[in-house]
Amino acid sequence: MKVIKPTWSVPNHIHAFTTVREGGVSLPPFTSFNLGDHVGDNPLLVKQNRQILTEQGGLPHFPIFLNQTHSTKVLRIPTESTDLNADAVYTNQPNQVCLVMTADCLPVIFCSEDGKEIAAAHAGWRGLCDGILEATVAEFACKSSQITAWLGPAIGPTAFQVGQDVIDQFCAVDPQAKDAFIVDEHTSGKFLGNLYQIAIQRLNKLGITQISGGDFCTYCDESQFFSYRRDQQTGRMATVIWREE
Repeated sequence: MKVIKPTWSVPNHIHAFTTVREGGVSLPPFTSFNLGDHVGDNPLLVKQNRQILTEQGGLPHFPIFLNQTHSTKVLRIPTESTDLNADAVYTNQPNQVCLVMTADCLPVIFCSEDGKEIAAAHAGWRGLCDGILEATVAEFACKSSQITAWLGPAIGPTAFQVGQDVIDQFCAVDPQAKDAFIVDEHTSGKFLGNLYQIAIQRLNKLGITQISGGDFCTYCDESQFFSYRRDQQTGRMATVIWREE
């Protein structure tokens, strides 16, 4: 199973990666390592892919898959709740897998300096705008300055085309966000946004400066990544993080 591992400095007992679209059993248009069971793929094939993830990824157990709704809700695990409507997962316990799925949205993983607290967030533009990163960091007991973050593969700044309405929503929360948008010279009235830059702005304002990643584009790299904007009907990658006991 091929994965992309974070470029960050964290304790050795922390494990994390993002899957790519290769290495699974799903058929077109979900070729092949689709982990989403809500996209129209054969449920049995998705189940097989999730088992491959668990076994070949070395996960300590079969993970929780959220029902992601572009919210700012964070699920703390372990949990006995059956309500999996959330867009981030936090834990301060060993062998608990924090997992989010994406196909253009920005996955962000977090780790405290001592490695005792970790989290994963699904930051689509709406969630990013509304504060999913802030809500995730708020779960940490340590100081924000003691948190390291990695920005996983998302749609890049040359492909994320938006209208003025999206810019206005971001700037209503933080005027600095305007710096992350440029005019799209190929389409009148449209702009290109940089989700990575906005995420860094938001994390910096929280006091998080140890940030890496942000150097992929899911839309542009069809061989490695699923992309909802590019293909509409497509699969989902997973970004996971856990710590050994």
